[in-house]
Amino acid sequence: MIAARLLGLGRATPAHDLPQDVAREWAREHFADRLPAFERMAPVFANAGIAHRQIAMPVEWYLQPQDWSTRTAAYRQVARRLFIDAARDALNAAGLAPPDIDIVVTVSSTGIATPSLEALAHAEIGFRPDIARVPVFGLGCAGGVSGLALAARLAAAQPGARVLLVAAELCSLSFRDDQISKANIVATALFGDGAAAAVLCTAGPAQVAVTAAAEHLWPETLDVMGWDVAPHGFGVIFAQSIPALVSRHLRTALDGLCLQMGVAHDDIGRFVCHPGGAKVIEALEASLPLAPGTLDAERAILADHGNMSAPTVLFVLQQLLADDALPVDRPSAMLALGPGFTLSAALLSPVA
Repeated sequence: MIAARLLGLGRATPAHDLPQDVAREWAREHFADRLPAFERMAPVFANAGIAHRQIAMPVEWYLQPQDWSTRTAAYRQVARRLFIDAARDALNAAGLAPPDIDIVVTVSSTGIATPSLEALAHAEIGFRPDIARVPVFGLGCAGGVSGLALAARLAAAQPGARVLLVAAELCSLSFRDDQISKANIVATALFGDGAAAAVLCTAGPAQVAVTAAAEHLWPETLDVMGWDVAPHGFGVIFAQSIPALVSRHLRTALDGLCLQMGVAHDDIGRFVCHPGGAKVIEALEASLPLAPGTLDAERAILADHGNMSAPTVLFVLQQLLADDALPVDRPSAMLALGPGFTLSAALLSPVA
């Protein structure tokens, strides 16, 4: 089967910038008097590796009571805009126009919209009426890699078809003033909002092609990461330490995925990782193993945008490609962890 080439990448972020020190004081103001352990947990803001991030709504909006209706309205408005902006950015990078797209894959887990985002954006962006739509929900932070793998499979299955992937996430909408928990504090320190897009096809100029993909789901880990669906909105679940899980289990699972993808671990020239947080990056470097500081692009994206869930790893990939930082003689591997608990991988091979 002919591999799908990555013709272009794009991204978009909302207009409201949130410095990390402001987020810390915001959290202190709203949680310290109700959570005795807050000050003991407050260093998470300094240790998250985030300088600032972008969020969907003005800070004042989050300080007011919100419910499913208001959160969904914000999701539909902002995620739709980000979808359009990221898609246009990717199309421009690929030298294509919206009518050129045959299939659109939409990845999003931070809101619910029916019709889904690509339908909401359809008229303004200018897709054809016969475009095939594939909305995907529930992949969380793994959605950037799993979504890219899905889009590549669709492109490879229909040679010549142009497939657009858009991952749009508004993690900040999960902020819950009524949820007094360690997980909510960690989410407040980590999460940002954004969208990323990719165009794939079996033909066209490209630096890399998606030549293989694989996933590993660990048994009995359904409670590690996900959403608690409550009356006022999604509430984040972090039931176990993600860095500790990475340290214990990632290498063994990755060796199995490399076998499935037909590549030796030592032949991978660059790992392109979802930066879930500073400690996750450190755990990835130790487990792969890589020299400390190797995942420099991951740290830079995390510092400027926070953990945006699915789009984040695509931001990293775009930065690495722009810097010509991927090897031209060896494959690279994208990695992301998400609800399930799942490790998702995609192999990127240089295009001659």
